[in-house]
Amino acid sequence: MKLFAVFGNPIKHSKSPVIHKLFAKQTGILQNYIKINVPINNFSQSIINFFQNGGLGANITVPFKKEAYKICDILTNRAKYSRTVNTIKITNSKKILGDNTDGIGLLKDLKNLNFITSKSNILLLGAGGAAQGIVYSLIKFGCNITIVNRTYQHAKNIVQYFKNIKKINCLKIEHLLNHLFNQINYDIIINATSSSMKGDIPNIPLSIIKPNVFCYDLFYENGNTPFLKWCVSHGVKNISDGIGMLIEQAAYAFYLWHGIMPDTKKIIIQYKKKIFDINHFSF
Repeated sequence: MKLFAVFGNPIKHSKSPVIHKLFAKQTGILQNYIKINVPINNFSQSIINFFQNGGLGANITVPFKKEAYKICDILTNRAKYSRTVNTIKITNSKKILGDNTDGIGLLKDLKNLNFITSKSNILLLGAGGAAQGIVYSLIKFGCNITIVNRTYQHAKNIVQYFKNIKKINCLKIEHLLNHLFNQINYDIIINATSSSMKGDIPNIPLSIIKPNVFCYDLFYENGNTPFLKWCVSHGVKNISDGIGMLIEQAAYAFYLWHGIMPDTKKIIIQYKKKIFDINHFSF
């Protein structure tokens, strides 16, 4: 049976095996998909051992996405521009092919939700690896992106990397309300910070949160995240967590490995019904 895995540390919480089990059942593809907890300083050797022992592909999660980028022989454009890799495949010539499906997975979910158009103005909160991994797909779709981050220099670094693309800029948080610096009305606010994981809310002005804005949190949990609860409490009607993105990015990984795209809309429905009942799945 074909062997695949997700690599991370910690990895116990990963829902990837659940999702790929649903994909395999839907498409009729036999595969064994496992979780591998990798020692922090042993990623490269662990992935090499996995492929030497018959592994054909892998998903990479925190904190190894940048390290995965460095070990690849071939990179897709999505991986090149994000400078991080979350999906790896061994080619027929035994080369390591790296891709990043986070951005395209987010874009697909935003389309499914009818949150986005090619002319959307996006306020992106955060400038870490999560933000870096999604910028390319959103820009390529046509959106304008403004990045704000607690450390302004990190936001500037991402903008500098995309310096030849005019659809991205950054602001200091304190300038969001200053019309001299910020003359944009935002259609979508995406939380790519780790605030929800810590039970916190991003440090942004309340006046940015308007009833007609679409608010999206890359993080997810059973119920609304702290960011989304805060948005709803201030009148926002359209919100979503990152469950759809999680499934869509996994589907693009599955497609890279098998050449078949799962019907993700059906999978999302199944997943949301069953994910919090562990009796339905073997983790």
